[in-house]
Amino acid sequence: MKTQRAIKYSATQNMLLGISCMLVSLMGYSQVSSRIDSTAIKIGAELLYEIQVKTDSSTLVVFSEGQTFQPLEVINSYAVDTTKKEGYYQLTKTYGLTQFDSGVYTIPKQKISLGGKLFYTDSLKVQVNPVQVDTTKQKLFDIKPLTEVEKSPASFWGGFALFLVTSLLISGLFYWFVWRKKPLSEAEKIAALKPYERAKLALEKLDEEQYFQNEEIKTYYSDLTLILRQYLDEKVYEQSLESTTDELVQRLKTLKDANQIALSPETLQNIETILKRADLVKFAKSKPDFELARFDKSTIELEIDHVKEGLPEPTEEELLQDLAYREAIAKEQKRKKTKQIIALAFGAVLIALTGFIIRSGFTNVKDTVLRNPGKILLEKNPWVSSEYGAPGVTISTPVVLERQNVELPEEMKGKAQVISFAYAGINTPIDVFVNSSKYAAQTGEDGKEKDTPIDVLKVAEGVLDTFENSGAKNLITRNEQFITPNGQEGVKTFGTAEFLVGETLIKSEYIILGFSTPNILQQVILTWKENDDYADQIVDRILNSIELIKLKEDEK
Repeated sequence: MKTQRAIKYSATQNMLLGISCMLVSLMGYSQVSSRIDSTAIKIGAELLYEIQVKTDSSTLVVFSEGQTFQPLEVINSYAVDTTKKEGYYQLTKTYGLTQFDSGVYTIPKQKISLGGKLFYTDSLKVQVNPVQVDTTKQKLFDIKPLTEVEKSPASFWGGFALFLVTSLLISGLFYWFVWRKKPLSEAEKIAALKPYERAKLALEKLDEEQYFQNEEIKTYYSDLTLILRQYLDEKVYEQSLESTTDELVQRLKTLKDANQIALSPETLQNIETILKRADLVKFAKSKPDFELARFDKSTIELEIDHVKEGLPEPTEEELLQDLAYREAIAKEQKRKKTKQIIALAFGAVLIALTGFIIRSGFTNVKDTVLRNPGKILLEKNPWVSSEYGAPGVTISTPVVLERQNVELPEEMKGKAQVISFAYAGINTPIDVFVNSSKYAAQTGEDGKEKDTPIDVLKVAEGVLDTFENSGAKNLITRNEQFITPNGQEGVKTFGTAEFLVGETLIKSEYIILGFSTPNILQQVILTWKENDDYADQIVDRILNSIELIKLKEDEK
């Protein structure tokens, strides 16, 4: 990136060097001159443009051909008229030019080759006038005065309503999914109970009468013994559900003998009797009567109480295991809530983005989220207003312009002082150059100093040549008057081009502002990518901030 930035800064120095060399040519003698037969024509009328060359008979002269006079068009190219003068030949080439839009146009300099050396004609300004309208046939009306229109409150209330609805929706989602205490389902309520309470509740809901009415005695005993086995599985023997009746009873007796649980012989006998009766019902199709089934249920309720009473106090290890289990459950609930919050936050962001897009437009929101460099530069606050060079150019820019080192050609050293400031780079949405130059007065034939005339149009053409030498293609140029906010007049050269950035041609726009007084040249040069709305706004703001600082007489 530094290399590419250096390339741009080097191009800046080359541009300034081209300006200096252009001024050297302005102060030298020329064998080529040009003129036009009129400074004002009507739309579509022919303007005669003459180029006169003084040379000898042995020098090859090549005139410009093709559409090199844009923005004017060549409609005729006349034959060269040769006149022999004292010691030289005068060649006169005439072109017929025209323009079909009214306005002030500048005929660019033309390249003439004399014996392989290039010479340039002067730039000439021409006024193209519109066709006059006969007002006797079409009555003219006065311009209507400005009418104040009340700003509609619809925009404000629309935005406020959107904000209110979005806020209420987000708040409602947060309450419903995060803060609201959600009611537990029946299954969740039962699962949250302790094993003893869960067993007692299951026995209460076991309606033996309903089973007998539907002749589902087998299902009844299966459910009854399952309640007992589940309780024993959780509190006494963890393989109670998989064990046979004999295995389970034997295991209970072993635990009793090992003093791991206090069970009476009667309790063991009742558990064994009911489990074996259930086996007979399930496998031998035995059918106990209703009263016996009710008695067995009551017995199971009683023996579950006895088992609970016979359980030893939990050890410290068991308490720690229970604590770890509870912590794991809490972590799982916290993780679930975190996921809900993330999903809700994502939904809220999506809703907010949708609201902003509806209100501000997709492009504006996209550029804000993706940090468009042009938008960032435009919205920098505050902008920097500073004076650059001597004489100074006051200009407001998003960032401070950096001073550049300018190497002048040998023939200009001691004759000119060029100061340049720039903000430019490969990733900058706009490049800004401010140049301020002072030139020494020339000494005339009478030995007196005289001011150095500076043609800002010719200097601008030198900048365009620098663009071309740096790889720019398809330059389209127009010229017009430019007046600063403090009333200083200058020339604005502007148009489009394809600038070479790295190895890619980028469609861009440019503006070259030139201001001159005797021995002084001031320039502001802007280049930016075409169809960049943010860059266009930056350019407008910069142009509206330019002011020139006038030198006092003793400073000139």
